This record gives sequence, C-alpha cells and structure tokens, in this order.
Amino acid sequence: MRLAYVCADPGLPVFGRKGGSVHAQEMIRAVRGKGHRVELFVARLGGDPPRDLVDVPVHPLPAIGAGPPEEREARSRNANAELDRALVSAGPFDLVYERYWLWSRAGMAWARRTGVPGVLEVNAPLIDEQATHRSLVDRGGAEAQARLIFADATGVVAVSEPVADWVRARTPAAERVDVVPNGVDTERITPRCHDRPGDTFTVGFVGTLKPWHGLDTLIHAVALLVGSDRTYRLLIVGDGPEAGAVTDLVRKQGLSDVTTCTGAVDPADVPRHLHRMDVAVAPYPDLAPFYFSPLKLYEYLAAGLPVVASAVGQVAEVIDDGRNGVLCPPADPEALAAAVARLRADPRQRAALARAGRASAVASHSWDRAVERILALASEAGPVGALA
Repeated sequence: MRLAYVCADPGLPVFGRKGGSVHAQEMIRAVRGKGHRVELFVARLGGDPPRDLVDVPVHPLPAIGAGPPEEREARSRNANAELDRALVSAGPFDLVYERYWLWSRAGMAWARRTGVPGVLEVNAPLIDEQATHRSLVDRGGAEAQARLIFADATGVVAVSEPVADWVRARTPAAERVDVVPNGVDTERITPRCHDRPGDTFTVGFVGTLKPWHGLDTLIHAVALLVGSDRTYRLLIVGDGPEAGAVTDLVRKQGLSDVTTCTGAVDPADVPRHLHRMDVAVAPYPDLAPFYFSPLKLYEYLAAGLPVVASAVGQVAEVIDDGRNGVLCPPADPEALAAAVARLRADPRQRAALARAGRASAVASHSWDRAVERILALASEAGPVGALA
C-alpha cells in the first residue's frame, strides 16, 4: 500500500523534537514496519530525518513564513492548491493520512475526489488552542474549514474522547469519529538494565515546557521534599515557552543545585534520560476539558518507571492507581510530594509498579497497535463513494 502522510502545519517540524514531531515519526515507522510505503507531504521538516527514515520520500509544501497573522492565514489557505498539485503529481495513493491543520483541506478533498480512504488525525481542539494560546484572526473561516475537512474525511481518529466530542460537534457524521490514543515504541524505550546508585533519588519529567503541564506544581513538590532531605534531585527533560519561568521558579525555590534542565533533546536521546530517573511525574493541572493523550505517560510506562500522575482525563484511564502507577489530586504539591516520598521509602512497591507499567505499555499502548487500529478503520470505511 502507498500512503500519503500529510502535515501542512507550519508549526510542527516533522523531523523536530516536539511531542507532535515524535508522534509523526513513530506513526511513519509503525506504518512502514507493516510493509507499507509512506511518502511525506510536509510544510516544515525541522532538520534531517532520523537514520531509519532517511529513505522516506518528501514532498515539501510551501513555507508559510513570518508576518501578520491575517497574512499567514491567507498563505496557509492558498497552500492548498500546491498540496493538491503535489498529490496529483506523486499519486496514485491507496490512503491519505493527514494530521489536522486549521487551513489544510486539500488532502481530504483529494482523497474523496479520487475515491481512496482519507483518514484525518485530530490531536487537539485546534481552533480553540490557536485562539487561546497563539492568534486566530478568522475564527469563522477556521470553523467553516473544519466542517468541510471533517466532511471530506472517510474517517477521523481523535487522540482522546474530549477531542472526539469536539470533532463530532462539527460534523453530522459522528459515527466516523473514533478514539485512538497516543502510544509508545516499546522496543525503542525499554527499562534500564541495572539499578541506579542509591545515594540520591531523582524525580523526572519529560515534555515540552508549556503552561498546562503543571511544572510549577512539580517544582513546589520537590521543594517540599528537599526541605527535609537534600538527596532528592529534579530532572526536567525538554524545552519550550515556559523554560524561563521554570528556571526562575527553580532558583526562587532554592533548587538550582539539585535540578538539571536538559533543554531540547533529540527523541533518540529520551530513553537515556528516562534511565536517569527513579520516579517519573506527569503533574497536570485540573484542566476542563482535559483533552490530552500524553506521550510522556506512555514513555514513562515503557521505560519501567514508577509513575506519579494527576488524576485527570485520559491519565486517570491509563493509570490504575496502585497497580501500574500512583494518582494524586491535580495542582496539589503536598499530595505529589507525599506520593513520591512514599515510593522512595518502598522499593518493593516501586518495582511492582514498574513491572506492571511496562507490561501495560507493551500490551495496550504501542504505536504498532495504534496503527493496526487506524489501518483497520481505513479498511472498514471502504471507498469514499460509499460514504457520499
């Protein structure tokens, strides 16, 4: 099967270091691992491909560039013509798989026009995100475009139930919307093969440093722990818009000498950093709705780390409290600190959680399983004409 993978989002470097970049790379690997050919249609590469993806054909889409938001939105809409031409030139394809972007309609429209399945991946209520955290001039136009894109798709895969509900509110064909959470490469991320020295105890976090990841809660929790025991360590792996605020808060809490912030790391280096941790934390605040499908959570589990996470959204569905991780109230540094301290004091429980977490990642959360489900959904959808 020939699959066209489309990502017209200028903010997502497919070969970059963001969570979305990791998602794209892992999806491509998993599809190729099943013997299918993948070709990329992307607005932004973000660097050289990983060694195992250097042979993937790439069809560059027009760069959107800088400028006022209204001009960027206009250029994004105009880029649809080039995407259509690229698909026509490179085709035929057996499946178009596209990561939803506000203004990109040509991929799903081309699939419908040519009679092949078009599967749209939706990772967030993107219109709301764009309006709240970035800039969105033509919200009405973005809403209209979303309805057209969702109507053209033969199937939509959303990473969480709240995202699926957001899509369903914008399409009459709600039965075509399915939930396929994020996953992890359980062969790339594995438990460390030896115990860490016991003199210190490292609390770790992996992810893009953004306001909704709860880093302030984590830092305050570690400050509580360090207040009575200076052998605790904090390891923050990642970079992002909150990096400066995180560094300032670490300093204000007197944690500079026990904290390591790695900055941006290549996805291939993430397993090495996970192996430096004794416990991994996902300290999300109480967001409503909590629509994320956290990559970090699946990576923690695959690495065989005891996990402490906020009892919110999909996190509370993946973590069975006391079996493959520990849940605690969101935005509660005292509860988070207490949970970490209990785990440090109980190595047997840490080991049991680690084993169960790794087993759950392998059994239920691999990218391979996610791709199997997506391809099955595409096959069940059948020719586009049957859905018209």
